[in-house]
Amino acid sequence: CTLMGQPYADQVLDKELRTRELLHDAVEAAGGPGAVSWSPAITSPESGYRNKAKMVVGGTVQHPTVGILDHRQRGVDLRHCGICTPGIRHALPVLAGFVTTAGLIPYDVAARRGELKYVLVTESPDGELMIRFVLRSEGQLPRLRQHLDTLRAALPNAVVVTANLLPEHKAVTEGDREIVLTEQETLPMRLGGITMHLRPQSFFQTNTGVATELYAQATAWIDELDPASMWDLYCGVGGFALHAARPGRVVTGIETSAEAIRSAKQSAREAGLEGLRFAADDATEHALRARPDAVPELVVVNPPRRGIGERLSTWLEESDVQHVVYSSCNPVTLAKDLARMPSFRLRRARVLDMFPQTGHLEAVTLLTRA
Repeated sequence: CTLMGQPYADQVLDKELRTRELLHDAVEAAGGPGAVSWSPAITSPESGYRNKAKMVVGGTVQHPTVGILDHRQRGVDLRHCGICTPGIRHALPVLAGFVTTAGLIPYDVAARRGELKYVLVTESPDGELMIRFVLRSEGQLPRLRQHLDTLRAALPNAVVVTANLLPEHKAVTEGDREIVLTEQETLPMRLGGITMHLRPQSFFQTNTGVATELYAQATAWIDELDPASMWDLYCGVGGFALHAARPGRVVTGIETSAEAIRSAKQSAREAGLEGLRFAADDATEHALRARPDAVPELVVVNPPRRGIGERLSTWLEESDVQHVVYSSCNPVTLAKDLARMPSFRLRRARVLDMFPQTGHLEAVTLLTRA
């Protein structure tokens, strides 16, 4: 939180100015400032906004820390971190106590010994929790199972509890194998009238309120254009696709995570939405393999910080796609990708402060082929 202490209005203004500066060339290519409509930035509560906590577990069984590691690889406790939602702030001290009660051995990064590496907590808009214990091996699983009822008695809103196995010593937060310890496997995330099911290894926007506004803004632009067909690339659990689904509109969501696609399909099925198709695939490869008659009118892209890259931006430039909604968490790579698509014109843009107190932001833009 490098911006902590800076007035919030200044934080938002700085993010807007930085985004406009980075997109200067795209604005000029569109015909100058008058050709691009910039909506006012969407703001967030300054604290209590983050719906997911990725906490390193350090210290000892009797005195665990839940937070981060310092420069000496020692645990720094952040169980009362102010950017986390109130539900997560309530849960973290309980989880620290549970480490002691269950006898879970924190992992010592410097010594490379111990078992419990992280505890990951997500809170839904309805106050339910998903709690994931990231372990080095299955050795602590019997303790987790033995004390699970104690944990759920202390946190009755913990509807999904899992153990994730990360045997390697490397700088990642989770491993490939997930063991669900509760009957319920998904955390319902209800946003804007759509309930999305979040599975343990699926991505979800960390600011629920701003994510709701993001989906609403993108959907408003899409409905205005009213395309008959649409792709949602890097779709995650299907946020844009599910919100933009309409009778008669053919929508396809593509995401590499098979778990996220399972979630998206479940959400579409339960909502009774027709015309949606979700598939686990690489976004770029999906586009490159597409038949000319399968290319949609509109494409939504919501890539990671690296952006969509040269291959996908070149494909979009050379395709018959007429409109692109680009949601970006990194305006630097957004600007680079737009420069690779000179046939498209930037028409609308909006900054969303998804991450108050930090230098990060979300920007959503609408591009139309010239």
